[in-house]
Amino acid sequence: MNKLELEYFAAELGARLKQQGWYLVTAESCTGGGVAQAVTSIAGSSAWFDRGFVVYSNAAKQEILGVKPETLNQHGAVSEQAVLEMVKGAIAHSRAQVGVAISGIAGPSGGTYDKPVGTVWTAYAFPNNTYAVRSYFSGDRTRIREQTVISALQRLLQGV
Repeated sequence: MNKLELEYFAAELGARLKQQGWYLVTAESCTGGGVAQAVTSIAGSSAWFDRGFVVYSNAAKQEILGVKPETLNQHGAVSEQAVLEMVKGAIAHSRAQVGVAISGIAGPSGGTYDKPVGTVWTAYAFPNNTYAVRSYFSGDRTRIREQTVISALQRLLQGV
């Protein structure tokens, strides 16, 4: 991952959030807090970053963010439905107006025919818009996680 690119996206996101008077919240599974780490590497991020949730297990997704057990049973953690519930729960349990939630299969194992390694669902919440996007990334575990973080920052920038 290009560190300068990552810093640029995080700094630009922070500037735009601060300009709007908005806060960001993250709810991350496969990235393990990578988006939160990227944005908190920017000095002064406490002015626009509220908090981050790392919810790796299904139990954590349910207990902390209110993801419904039936959602996980019917669709799995790596699904549009799960990340939408994650981002809504993150917004509800924070002071943020903007949120991102990520769940995916970073590998090297865990993939299936329907959800191969590299499948990532990301949900975004903005004051007037909430949506989810499915992406497919390639490479090893580290590369998939890096690509996911960059992609999330880019889409957050597009929405702010």
